[in-house]
Amino acid sequence: MFVHVETKRRTRLQWATLLLVTLCVVCFVGLALTPSPERISILLEWGTIPTSIFDAKQPFWPQLLDPALLRLGTALFIHVEWLHLLGNLLFLVIFGLAAERSLGSIRFLLLFLIGGIVANLVGAISLAGVGRPIIGCSGAVSAVLGTYLALFPRARLGLVLPLGLYLEFVRVPAYLLIGIWVLLQLLFSYAGPSYGAVVWWTHITGFLFGVVFALFSRDAIVRRLRG
Repeated sequence: MFVHVETKRRTRLQWATLLLVTLCVVCFVGLALTPSPERISILLEWGTIPTSIFDAKQPFWPQLLDPALLRLGTALFIHVEWLHLLGNLLFLVIFGLAAERSLGSIRFLLLFLIGGIVANLVGAISLAGVGRPIIGCSGAVSAVLGTYLALFPRARLGLVLPLGLYLEFVRVPAYLLIGIWVLLQLLFSYAGPSYGAVVWWTHITGFLFGVVFALFSRDAIVRRLRG
């Protein structure tokens, strides 16, 4: 999609990815240290609960002004299982740092937040009537993956794999790792009561949002690299 642009700009600190990882970890630790009854109350208060956000008997558009929609954003930072958190943050770091380097930290932060909110919104609409919370930043990470794949469609990433007593460095296509991400989401969607309903529309919407975001950011990225 993009041509290589020579640049002499100094490498800037990729602070947005670090900030997001820190927030997710702090929220996870705080939630883990909270007694069980209070933890459930936090999930119900700050998670995205479709039945609490949309009333099928009321007009749709006026409900978009409801302050309860803030839960679409706060839910991004709530995880109750460490494997769920680790999977999200691992892929956020792998793909987020490269995407942030091209987009810039502010634009990348907007990608994560807006992409995650839009993904949760569509997920809540698709699960109207469900009373369990949608939590985690899977939709936002899906947006990052969509942007990365659109920016670097032929990218190959280096991995260190344990092979017996040795560590082997291999380069694998980015789309293969994204496929692993999809399989992990399939696993988490069906494993354990914490995840409630399958929220595939959240993942699909986040990914498509990321692709569109990359397309609209193309000119800004070229200007940034030339600056």
